[in-house]
Amino acid sequence: MLDIQNLSLAYGKRTVISSLSLEPVLQAGQLVALLGPNGCGKSTLLKAIAGLHKAQQGQVSLDGQNLTRLSFEERAQHVVYLPQSLPASVHLRVFESVLVAANASGHPSPATTQEHERIMQMLQRLGIEHLAMHYLDQLSGGQKQLVGLAQALIRKPRLLLLDEPLSALDLNYQFHVMDLLAQETHNHRITTLIVLHDLNIALRHCDYALLIHDGGLLAQGKPGDVITPTALAQAYGVQARVEHCSLGTSHIVIDGLRSPIL
Repeated sequence: MLDIQNLSLAYGKRTVISSLSLEPVLQAGQLVALLGPNGCGKSTLLKAIAGLHKAQQGQVSLDGQNLTRLSFEERAQHVVYLPQSLPASVHLRVFESVLVAANASGHPSPATTQEHERIMQMLQRLGIEHLAMHYLDQLSGGQKQLVGLAQALIRKPRLLLLDEPLSALDLNYQFHVMDLLAQETHNHRITTLIVLHDLNIALRHCDYALLIHDGGLLAQGKPGDVITPTALAQAYGVQARVEHCSLGTSHIVIDGLRSPIL
């Protein structure tokens, strides 16, 4: 489980995360949506949990282990962070890049036939097995995002942090990836924290949600309990309703802006 207590982080004099605590803690096997408007601190929070910011205060614990006391290398054995985009200049084949990720767990295994099959199965599940011998720096943005997901999932981390992994994907792949993330999260008891801008995806696919506003936690709980007209007005400044379709799926209808942007 993931526990965060009194986490604060500032860039110079500007506070980005302010005394953020989780109550209750996040459980293993949960797919958790990290929601909030632009600039509220979502990406910064993921980086702080991953150990990429040293000038932070507070405590981050995973299964009772204080991650803030570990070196970056030690934390990376348990926590995998996937940024919004992969480095543009990496000239590796897709298969090679996933193999490198698989061996980055701290317990490298030989390049066996079984390991190769495991990598190809992951690429196949993401629908990109045909790209195995293509070079990363020749792929589209969406294809790179899918390769990044393969690199993250192949490591089977205890904590998976995903920063907008759907931003370059079409509707088909968005739905497919969210289904796959849910399966991997539940089957391998991963705590997965994913930054999403599409609240309807959070309502449909996620088990839990955190709503960030002005560097603090505005609400946490089941997506349907967090994504409410009151919370949407406060966090996003919109007038909205949560409706239910004929199949029972919740979706958001925006009626207008509470405070028009001129």
